[in-house]
Amino acid sequence: MGLLFLPLYVRYLGIEAYGLVGLFGVLQTWLMLLDAGMSPTLGREMARFTAGARSVQSIRDLLRSLEVIAISLACVISAGVWAAAGWLAHDWLKAERLSPDEVRDAIAVMAFVIALRFVEGIYRSALFGLQRQVWYNLASAAVATLRNVGALCVLVFISPTIGAFFLWQAFASALSVAVLAAGVYRALPAAPRAASFSIEALRGVWRFAGGMTGITLLAVLLTQVDKVLLSRLLTLEAFGYYVFAATVAGALYLLIAPIATALHPHLVELVSKGDTTATAAVYHRAAQAVAVLTVPAALLMTFYGEGAVYAWSGNAELAHMVAPILAALALGNLLNGFMNVPYQLQLANGMTAFAVKVNVVAVAVLVPAIIWVVPRHGALGAACVWVALNAGYVLIGIPLMHRRLLPGEKWRWYMQDTLLPGLGACVALALMAPFRPASLDSRLAWFAFLALGLVMAQVGAAATVQEFRMRMSMSIRKMLSA
Repeated sequence: MGLLFLPLYVRYLGIEAYGLVGLFGVLQTWLMLLDAGMSPTLGREMARFTAGARSVQSIRDLLRSLEVIAISLACVISAGVWAAAGWLAHDWLKAERLSPDEVRDAIAVMAFVIALRFVEGIYRSALFGLQRQVWYNLASAAVATLRNVGALCVLVFISPTIGAFFLWQAFASALSVAVLAAGVYRALPAAPRAASFSIEALRGVWRFAGGMTGITLLAVLLTQVDKVLLSRLLTLEAFGYYVFAATVAGALYLLIAPIATALHPHLVELVSKGDTTATAAVYHRAAQAVAVLTVPAALLMTFYGEGAVYAWSGNAELAHMVAPILAALALGNLLNGFMNVPYQLQLANGMTAFAVKVNVVAVAVLVPAIIWVVPRHGALGAACVWVALNAGYVLIGIPLMHRRLLPGEKWRWYMQDTLLPGLGACVALALMAPFRPASLDSRLAWFAFLALGLVMAQVGAAATVQEFRMRMSMSIRKMLSA
């Protein structure tokens, strides 16, 4: 829903005001550091509860304890961002069309939205750990529809301002918190006594939570340093173009997130049972699914990004401005997406120290690189650094991880899980290249080309995976027999 409405938000708000939406994303990500590993820890413990490793009373006490902490931190976050609104509007951002007062007021409302999103994370992780993804998807889809359709109606019929946009987001987030909280408590069985804040419950998970805090801190540094520097060094309009490209490239994570969400509690369950054979089988199936889903879309953004943005938005100038940045970010996100399933395996084994060590090295390289590249090459330079960083993860991190977890499975991951689907999609897109529209003069022509290219690349990637071939063959035989 967010992607569908993004061009319309840019149309009614303008690219400079949309830069404030990008700032909202940056602030939200940085302030998630205050989560201190609570959300992933709660998700893991909920998964252990479903496997019988925790009692109903202990999991309810842990949930209540983390709720109290999260709501307290949300109040601190809201007050902190509200207090900093004036400084951000006058001293940090470089707005040209929006007045400093408009920017300040928007950030003040933004503070409340960020606080609500912070609390949402607790209940979301709990539902994922309980493997209630289907219920969550239904609730999330309903709220997303209300959030985006409602925001567009506010901009069209009430007030086309960034302040009105964030006021509606605050309403939608408050509703989302209430719905998700109700879903969690309905999914948990009744306990012998009422849940209460418990230091003992927190003491039992502090080690894993501490490791997740370190991972989160380093992940934020790795993924958000570029945006922080660009928000300071570029005009708000130029920053808006970068955020737009990052949002489009981030669509790849919409394909990966459902797999990771369903995979993590299942891996925790298998690891808890010590079933190495089943763990390896699930691991490779998930990695292949990620590759088949993401490689075709990433390659289309990389090679035909300008046409894709034009077909989607109808804005040739916007497409021209964001295409080079989009190509680099899409490639970097693809490599990052490949690492998602190995990362879930590490968390299922409680191996947070490895990710911390790898990310410490990455940050030590990335931050100086960003500081040097951004003033010289701007947004595109930052995007290229992102590609180089994730290439290092794939080439260095994967062998180190497989040496400790699932030894002997490394080359299968490289060859069968990632390389072959990539080659299949590349061959399919190469066959489509002669049919590429010559210019940006027909959205329909570009849409048809991209849709057919996506289908062809998807088939090409799936054809290289044995399980997908078997499923496709069975489906075809059933259709023919019918």
